[in-house]
Amino acid sequence: MAGMAPEGSQYDTKSYDTKLNAFTDGQEFFTSYDEVHETFDVMGLKEDLLRGIYAYGFEKPSAIQQRGIVPFCKGHDVIEQAQSGTGKTATFCSGILQQLDYNKHVKCQALVLAPTRELAQQIEKVMRAIGDYLEVKVHACVGGTSVKEDQRILSSGVHVVVGTPGRVFDMLNRRFLRSDSIKMFVLDEADEMLSRGFKDQIYEIFQLLPSQVQVGVFSATMPPEALEITRKFMNKPVRILVKRDELTLEGIKQFYVDVEKEEWKLETLCDLYETLAITQSVIFVNTRRTVDWLTEKMSSRDHTVSATHGDMDQNKRDIIMREFRSGSSRVLITTDLLARGIDVQQVSLVINYDLPTQPENYLHRIGRSGRFGRKGVSINFVTKDDMNKLYDIQRFYNITIEELPANVSELL
Repeated sequence: MAGMAPEGSQYDTKSYDTKLNAFTDGQEFFTSYDEVHETFDVMGLKEDLLRGIYAYGFEKPSAIQQRGIVPFCKGHDVIEQAQSGTGKTATFCSGILQQLDYNKHVKCQALVLAPTRELAQQIEKVMRAIGDYLEVKVHACVGGTSVKEDQRILSSGVHVVVGTPGRVFDMLNRRFLRSDSIKMFVLDEADEMLSRGFKDQIYEIFQLLPSQVQVGVFSATMPPEALEITRKFMNKPVRILVKRDELTLEGIKQFYVDVEKEEWKLETLCDLYETLAITQSVIFVNTRRTVDWLTEKMSSRDHTVSATHGDMDQNKRDIIMREFRSGSSRVLITTDLLARGIDVQQVSLVINYDLPTQPENYLHRIGRSGRFGRKGVSINFVTKDDMNKLYDIQRFYNITIEELPANVSELL
């Protein structure tokens, strides 16, 4: 099944591969970097940074950390691609923390951009935790928060700003965030950042940064368009790309349920509810309207669920995520908005109530479970009309997704 996509596939994987190969083959713009450092101790990191890394709970570096921390620390521009949940955040946080000058008057020396405020706040947390012994000052500059508070914190001095493009551009433009000492610029989830919505803003921000700034681009997927754009503002980058057919979803068992018709999905989900509540689970749907509809239907049947989507008031979203992280809420219904960057450690089951419209998003959704080698299960609801999409996802990632067995609760 994995290799046999029927006619009329929704995702044009062939043209993706052709474009990617044409762009990367014989390409002098990138140098690949294959040096591997198997422990954190041999990376030449500051003693207090190592203490922070170990205190945070890391013992052995993941594949991207083994290859990606050192070139960034050496000051290279880097393009790094690895599956969601494999430690990209800690890779660039370590690279930044290693290179900061902690002695001089506290000035912003590193700027990290992320596509959502949740992800920016997540990065801020990791940066602060790993940099605890270095006494790093980090601030998240994101929309939906007090501009005055941003101004106050920035003027009191920070080493690192993590933020979303809109608010960061505003702060740079108004000179509350001074760019003259910024020597590192990181785009996290670069494929998302460089998609139409943020492209212009990133260019505008880049124009305001010093010309010698070091640039790091991190992502789970790297469409050719994103690689093309990086040429415009990177200088002899080293490329650490996991080949796409190696971007497997190891440790995550993947199944599908043939629900035949859209209207039979709800019954199927209710049948699975007891299994869902054993662990913490995320249910992905494609529209905000479906989030509201499904939440209402599940609640009316006395099933306890939480829900979040982009139309929701930010405070409410924060409270719901806090409840889910703490474990007091066990089932979360959401859209792709939260498929990236929400690191909820206990999630071991993801349900795609709707299959994602983009194959890349399958990785981002499923990558939320089984993080750092933890086991996970994903279940895809597939109607007759979805069969092509399922074939395409399997071909895109070179995987086989089997039909759900009856003993699903034993797999968790």
